[in-house]
Amino acid sequence: MSTAPTLLVGTTKGAFVLSEGDDGWTAEGPFCNGWPINHMAGDAASGTVWAAGGNEWFGAGVWRRNGKGWELSRLAGGQMDEWMAADPELAAKLGVTPVGPAPFTGQLQALWSLKATPGRLYAGGKPAALYSSSDGGETWEEIESLRKHPSSDDWTPGAAGLTLHTIVADPADPKRLWLAISAAGVFATEDGGETWERRNRRSNAPAHPSSHPAAGDGHETGHCVHNMGRAAGDGDLLYQQNHHGVYRSRDGGRSWDEITEGLPSTFGFPIGLHPSDPDTIWTLPLNSDMDGRYPPDAQAAVWRSRNGGETWQACREGLPQKGCFFTVLRQAMAVDAAEPAGVFFGTNSGSVFGSFDEGDSWSELARHLPTVLCVEVMPRS
Repeated sequence: MSTAPTLLVGTTKGAFVLSEGDDGWTAEGPFCNGWPINHMAGDAASGTVWAAGGNEWFGAGVWRRNGKGWELSRLAGGQMDEWMAADPELAAKLGVTPVGPAPFTGQLQALWSLKATPGRLYAGGKPAALYSSSDGGETWEEIESLRKHPSSDDWTPGAAGLTLHTIVADPADPKRLWLAISAAGVFATEDGGETWERRNRRSNAPAHPSSHPAAGDGHETGHCVHNMGRAAGDGDLLYQQNHHGVYRSRDGGRSWDEITEGLPSTFGFPIGLHPSDPDTIWTLPLNSDMDGRYPPDAQAAVWRSRNGGETWQACREGLPQKGCFFTVLRQAMAVDAAEPAGVFFGTNSGSVFGSFDEGDSWSELARHLPTVLCVEVMPRS
């Protein structure tokens, strides 16, 4: 029986579930009626899978799979709903069934992130807002304190809009959350969302000067965080891939040290964290934001650090080393809680790569999928 994990893959044309069988890796799907799926999550105890996404056409929602069927919990309607309401006869001819009103229509365009915690499921939206469900994703409410943060009037959208794309939780204390918003930075709560603190301050270490508008300054990191994670263990060790560098915080985001030195570029999207070693991390640098957003020199490599970002090593075996122009997006890297840890990433060219030896070697597990927006590992029971 295979010990390989089940991979949850969100794409621009629905959700897929990748698993290994006797004949190799297969992709089941697409699911979710062709919705763009920005992020997915799973629960080991119940076997539930959630897929969040949408856009201006579909609206915003979270799909849930219990057993074999998928159900949609709609948070906001889209242009399709307006079209069906305006021409119900044509909608009926096309077999499209109108649905009732959704609670956040007009204030929410899509969902970009999910996080399952004990007793609660969180979703991050575009424009940036945080939603929560206490019934497994069937009904939702907004945690309005974030949107009403005193700094919210000054939040600046990133290239993809003002998106809340990353939600990080403390497994030992579900009231402690960290959020990443492009391009407003990192926010943290210690009280379950009653209050929020903005945490973008650099440490007292010298900053690398840069004229790039996303690079921040000597006092703050750039606010365009691309992805963030909390390291294993009891401490408050966080890592983030920013629009302009990789950063580490040893105090829960209250101060950040830049650890980009040794990488081939400052730009990239995902960052992966080891399930048990807080000093092992992976990232996938791209050449720059303005030069194509593909691996430097068109040679793919996942860069690994075993010492918290003090030094880096390129892991290339099995990855394309000539004419490689794919992009790996912010949610498209995941790490399995295995021994040794498995590392997986998906590309905008529709491939999913995996390593079962912590990055030493890689294999292509799937190809010809739609653009991959996220890769997550289904938690093991």
